[in-house]
Amino acid sequence: MKIAIIGTGNLGLSIAKGVLHSNGATNMYMTKRNVESIKEFESYGNVTVTSDNRIAVQNSDILIFAVQPSHFGQILEDIKDLLNEKHVVISTITGFSIAKMESIIGADNYIVRSMPNTAISVGKSMTCICGNEKGRKRIDLTKAIFNRMGHSLEIPEEQMQAATVICASGIAFWMRLIRATTQGAIQLGFDAKEAQELAMHTCNGAASLLIESGNHPEEEIDRVTTPMGCTIKGLNEMEHQGLSSSLIRGIVASFDKITEFKTK
Repeated sequence: MKIAIIGTGNLGLSIAKGVLHSNGATNMYMTKRNVESIKEFESYGNVTVTSDNRIAVQNSDILIFAVQPSHFGQILEDIKDLLNEKHVVISTITGFSIAKMESIIGADNYIVRSMPNTAISVGKSMTCICGNEKGRKRIDLTKAIFNRMGHSLEIPEEQMQAATVICASGIAFWMRLIRATTQGAIQLGFDAKEAQELAMHTCNGAASLLIESGNHPEEEIDRVTTPMGCTIKGLNEMEHQGLSSSLIRGIVASFDKITEFKTK
C-alpha cells in the first residue's frame, strides 16, 4: 500500500510507526511543516518526508489526515484537484463530518472517518470507523490498517460522538480508576511503584480475560466472588458509594458536553 500521513504530529506519528513496524506500507509519505523532527524516518528506506502535501497525495493511494481541525478544510481545498479513483481519504479529525468533507472534495470519493485513541502509540487503540456511501467499500481496508495498531469497529456516523466519549475520553476514565486502585494499594502498605504495577497489570488482565473469553464481565466477577467473601464485600461497598452510577453519569456528562460543541 502507498500511504500518506498528512500531518505527522503525535497522532500521525503514532499511526506511521504502527504501519511501518507491521510492514503495512510499500511506500509512505509523511508530511509536516517542520520536517526536521521526522527526518529520521527516511532511514526506513521506503519513507519520504516532505512539507508538501500535494507531493504526498500525488504519490500515494491511501491518505490519512491527522491535522488540526482548523486546518483540515483548507488542506482538503488545496489537494482536491489531485484526487482520483485510486485515493481513499481517511480522516482522524474529531468533529469534522463526512458531509463537510463531501462539500469540499465531493461525494464521489472514498471518504472514511476514523476515531482512534491515544493507546494507538502502543498498538492498543480502540478505533471506530465509518464512511460515506462510496467509502463503505473501503471500510475493510481501513480496518486492516488500524487493526495493526489495536482493534477497530465500524459504527454509524451518528454514533461517532458517543464513541469519542467511550474510547477517547475513556482512556482518561480508566486511568483515573487505575490511579484510585494504586492509591488504595498504597494505603494497604505497598510503595507507590509497586502499587501502580499491581493496579495496571491487574487492569490489563481483566480486559484481556474479556477479550480472550468473550464473556460478560459478571461471568468473570462470579469466578472471583465467594459467599460472604472479601471480594463481594468490597464490590457492594463500592456500589453503595455509587461506583457504577458515578461512572455512567460521567460518561453521559462528557457526551452532553461534546454534543454542546456540535450545536454551537
